[in-house]
Amino acid sequence: MFPAENLRDWRGENVIDPDGSKIGDLEAIYVDVASDQPAFATVKVGFVSRHRLVFVPLDGATVRPDAVRVRYDKKLVSDAPSIDTDGELAATDEPGVFAHYNLPYQAGAAGERRLARR
Repeated sequence: MFPAENLRDWRGENVIDPDGSKIGDLEAIYVDVASDQPAFATVKVGFVSRHRLVFVPLDGATVRPDAVRVRYDKKLVSDAPSIDTDGELAATDEPGVFAHYNLPYQAGAAGERRLARR
């Protein structure tokens, strides 16, 4: 395994937890607007007729030839805040995504969003 770089190229690949359990498929990357670095990914989970996108932090993510491995357990990720497969993360929902993983959240100095989809 090696550090996750160019994660946008991994769209559609498996996302697995530290134990190797499949969480879902990588759908999109959200960057931290202050640094333009990947911060979260959305992962497509659920059943065929009931897919949704959950958010998972990318800190410490690594890649294998067949998957992106995140540091967070499948259950924690599955219970994370989600959006519809054609939805967008509302600015008011950003703090909840960070809180779910006990990560600090701070909006921009003028209240700007912290995350942007790339």
